Amino acid sequence: MTLAPPAHDRGITTLTLDSPANRNALSARLVGELSGALAGCAADDSVRAVVLTHTGSTFCAGADLTAPPEPAAFVALMRTIVALPKPVVARVTGHVRAGGLGLLGACDISVAGPGSSYALTESRLGLAPAVISLPLLPRLDPRAAARYYLTGERFDAAEAVRIGLVSVAGDDADKALEPVLDGLRRASPQGLAASKELVTATVLRSFDSHAEDLIARSAALFASDAAREGMTAFLERRDPAWVL
Repeated sequence: MTLAPPAHDRGITTLTLDSPANRNALSARLVGELSGALAGCAADDSVRAVVLTHTGSTFCAGADLTAPPEPAAFVALMRTIVALPKPVVARVTGHVRAGGLGLLGACDISVAGPGSSYALTESRLGLAPAVISLPLLPRLDPRAAARYYLTGERFDAAEAVRIGLVSVAGDDADKALEPVLDGLRRASPQGLAASKELVTATVLRSFDSHAEDLIARSAALFASDAAREGMTAFLERRDPAWVL
């Protein structure tokens, strides 16, 4: 299993990415297991909200380059999170890279601890943050998105809050999470679903308008010679040929 068994506490179901051997990278298996778990949460009336968290020092390292999911499957997972009629809250205490930022962008609220860090590293692999743009671009500061899409620089939790990727950062992620979960427990299921529809409408329009094009673009990039060199260099722990 790449996903720990769900945990339930007073209406909150916690789903934990639990594949530390590959830093919780987005494999086809992880995407499938998480999609199934979210479908179960959607159908369970006892679930008021979902917390998405992780084991180990990495929330999600992006795509598993040895067993990546189909782009369409990952897009479907992100859309499931956005369209779920229950809030999904990310709890991040580790590193987030590339496609992992797509998971954060799809979540309604994200809470981060001081040890978390973030980077959109696709351009350094001959790729681009194609399908993860669907939830990210409607939510990120445009100038910050341009900088981090192009440079692949790493940034911290405070910067993630400033640019709109993370909702709140604190010295203790669990303490920062407490008022969020208390608020969700005090809200009615109908109120949560109707309120979520309002705040996700723009993001869902992004999926409906651009998903097909970005899936094709992602597939073409992954099949390119430049991406093969970038991914091979990454796996071999060397600089790709284009580094100056």
